[in-house]
Amino acid sequence: MNTKIVRSKSAIKQPKINVITLGCSKNIYDSEVLMGQLRGNNLNVVHESDKMGKDDIVVINTCGFIDNAKQESIDTILQFSELKEAGKIGKVVVTGCLSERYKPELESEITNVDAFFGTNDLQNILHELGANYKHELIGERLLTTPSHFAYFKIAEGCNRPCSFCAIPLMRGKHLSKPMEELVNEAKILAKNGTKELILIAQDLTYYGLDLYGVRKLDELMRRLSDVPGIEWIRLQYAYPSGFPMEILDVMNERDNICKYLDMPLQHITDNMLKSMRRGTTKQKTIDLVNQIRDKVPNIAMRTTLICGYPGETEHDFEEMKEWVAETKFDRLGCFTYSHEEKTHAHTLVDDIPDEVKQQRVDDIMEIQQGISFDINQEKVGKTFKVLVDKKEGDFFVGRTEFDSPEVDNEVLIDAATGYAANGSFVNVKIDRAEDFDLYGTIV
Repeated sequence: MNTKIVRSKSAIKQPKINVITLGCSKNIYDSEVLMGQLRGNNLNVVHESDKMGKDDIVVINTCGFIDNAKQESIDTILQFSELKEAGKIGKVVVTGCLSERYKPELESEITNVDAFFGTNDLQNILHELGANYKHELIGERLLTTPSHFAYFKIAEGCNRPCSFCAIPLMRGKHLSKPMEELVNEAKILAKNGTKELILIAQDLTYYGLDLYGVRKLDELMRRLSDVPGIEWIRLQYAYPSGFPMEILDVMNERDNICKYLDMPLQHITDNMLKSMRRGTTKQKTIDLVNQIRDKVPNIAMRTTLICGYPGETEHDFEEMKEWVAETKFDRLGCFTYSHEEKTHAHTLVDDIPDEVKQQRVDDIMEIQQGISFDINQEKVGKTFKVLVDKKEGDFFVGRTEFDSPEVDNEVLIDAATGYAANGSFVNVKIDRAEDFDLYGTIV
């Protein structure tokens, strides 16, 4: 008699590895590389799944940048360590900026986490998860964004001495990725349907200085621009001091490089810029913004500012408000100062009350809301090329070349008036505009 052995599916079911990503786009990129390696090792990997079994492993990629981000990371670690304690999941592994910065404290406080890793521990994390690092997978990622756009990290770490910033403590010194490796990665992404590359780093404009002895962002932009299938290239995190003006020539030369520049300026008064160790002055900053706009007249400029830095007087703040009102940035974000240990600014007295910091942020954003409304009104009646990101309710939601995902304006297209597939480019005539959104029809 032949006896057929039937294995139950549950007996051979592999545990899932569920990757949770907190923080910025650079963390998203790191999670995608980790997931690509895990998938390449034939492991069952998912991103931020709600469904978990008692043998599943959770990997939390943490942020340690400012107080709110640190708190979110700690809360998330505690949430999953409690699920492990209750027998609802198998293992908890923590990586990223928070565990790079506070590993000894975390290990002593949260004892039932299986392992803590830093920001440059990819091979060790893989080993912990029963996988090997595969060199042949360089450039391969498992995208967590819609497939038509991808964050594209060109360098790690930062050499800048900004007084308020803990990034060098967590990410180390600036390290550019070799150009050939980046071009290869762009080709792989394009082959898989990616149309927009969003270039990210702690400091884009430093690219190449460590590897080649000169700044080479302009050459990298040209090389990426030549990759077939890449229709938009966007620059995020450009540092103002030592800004390479030649990248603006490439922006003008190439149709697939967005007329968009994200340049965090942080403040404008000379005494704040000096204390922040930004390596620039008010006049140099104003001149740079004017030069960029002169060279690329229709460029959309985004910046971020800090309110409530130690010693920021009412006069400093008023001067910043006036400058914001005069400069009229297309996009602007504003944050309250966070007093970070081991940074240079931590030696100063954190002397601005939290409610004053928040009020100053609100005041700046109110000015920006008015600026954004006025800029958007000028777009009514005009037609723009729009990349469609998703369908939400009764609208297709997309962006112009002047908008980055998550942080900038959106274009809402009434689904009753026309159809647009996710990841497609459509021409949209703007019918009306609000503070931060445009409404239009496909033409």
